Amino acid sequence: MLLAPLALALAGCEEANHTVAAGTGPNPQLPPPRSSWIPTVNIAPAVGWPEGARPTPAAGMQVTAFARGLDHPRWLYVLPNGDVLVAESNKPPKAESEGIRGWVMGLVMSRAGAGVPSANRITLLRDADGDGVAETRSVFLEGLNSPFGMALVGETLFVANTDAVVRFPYRAGETRITAPGERLAPLPGGPINHHWTKGLVASADGARLYASVGSNSNVAENGIAAEENRAAILEINARSGETRVFASGLRNPVGMAWEPRTGALWTAVNERDEIGSDLVPDYMTSVRDGGFYGWPYSYYGQVVDSRVLPQRADLVARAIKPDYALGPHTASLGLSFAEGSTLPAAFREGAFVGQHGSWNRRPPSGYKVIFVPFAEGRPNGLPVDVLTGFLSEDGKALGRPVGVTLDARGALLVADDVGNAVWRVSATQAAADAAPRPALAGR
Repeated sequence: MLLAPLALALAGCEEANHTVAAGTGPNPQLPPPRSSWIPTVNIAPAVGWPEGARPTPAAGMQVTAFARGLDHPRWLYVLPNGDVLVAESNKPPKAESEGIRGWVMGLVMSRAGAGVPSANRITLLRDADGDGVAETRSVFLEGLNSPFGMALVGETLFVANTDAVVRFPYRAGETRITAPGERLAPLPGGPINHHWTKGLVASADGARLYASVGSNSNVAENGIAAEENRAAILEINARSGETRVFASGLRNPVGMAWEPRTGALWTAVNERDEIGSDLVPDYMTSVRDGGFYGWPYSYYGQVVDSRVLPQRADLVARAIKPDYALGPHTASLGLSFAEGSTLPAAFREGAFVGQHGSWNRRPPSGYKVIFVPFAEGRPNGLPVDVLTGFLSEDGKALGRPVGVTLDARGALLVADDVGNAVWRVSATQAAADAAPRPALAGR
């Protein structure tokens, strides 16, 4: 009896009327919402990379496999000695049923490659000889609970599990931590845990941690009480664990990074679904202390979402418009600024964004890594493709990029959770030879 409605759900075919580019930049087009009983579903089945295949880099760049054969690698963190930590992770088992809708969504996510059990570990990758391939791999931490964000402060490594920030002692160069973790601060978890990933960054002085926490719903259909400390970035005292809401109204903030010129905190946010292929654009934005960014009552400032009742006109009135749209349904997750980049000169000032890819837009969007150029600490121009080819010509997902970061040599690392790989993007020798040389002191 459930096969017919499932088939209808999987065949939702509402087409986009606008390009992804129209929903990109500081002033994206926001057409009227289109809603229907059956929302658009357009899944790229996850198949992985054929033997010898890899994504396609932009001109002047080359891509190699830094590591293969990982188990759903989601997030990356580079230690001061150049070792790379990879969170091999997936959503935790559901504590309770979400009904028919939740069951259908589970099938959708499984088809998209997100249905595998979580490895619940962090793996350390080491490229000791500097050839761009990790020759050492070791289990760094295990027995975690859907880990995601990581941050090192001095000799303490903080890990954001799906339900808590935990801390571990760390000594430079060690390849495994066996000491038990200490729970520093709780994070919103079950029983629903609609958005399970929890990002983590530390302030420059290490005194504060910032955890990104997604909503427990699409547009608060589970009730606003289920959204306590969610759709928000939380500020956590790194010693005491004392926690407060730093910014709110961010439906699903994931990647966070500090903009190097201004020192401002930026985040990549996944916006709401089910009002058409053209809405709502995901975005990246600087984040103000105490700022409210609209969810669930409005989007892009004061554009009211009429599905949300009761409304909060007082909150809508002070909703902050995001800085830069990243296209509708692109699932922009990874965020890393280019400080220290050794990629070609056009990729030295700005932000890299890992776009995991849509499951509910026709035609698909995302499935690539882009670069947003900056000037004077602000976005300045159109995004540029850095790494593409994650979708095959017949619409299958060969890979899906998630976390992005620069390694110790200034190359870009990309976690691919469907391809079970970490890709390394570097300048070709010709591009490196053509790059301007830094001036020598005293010359």
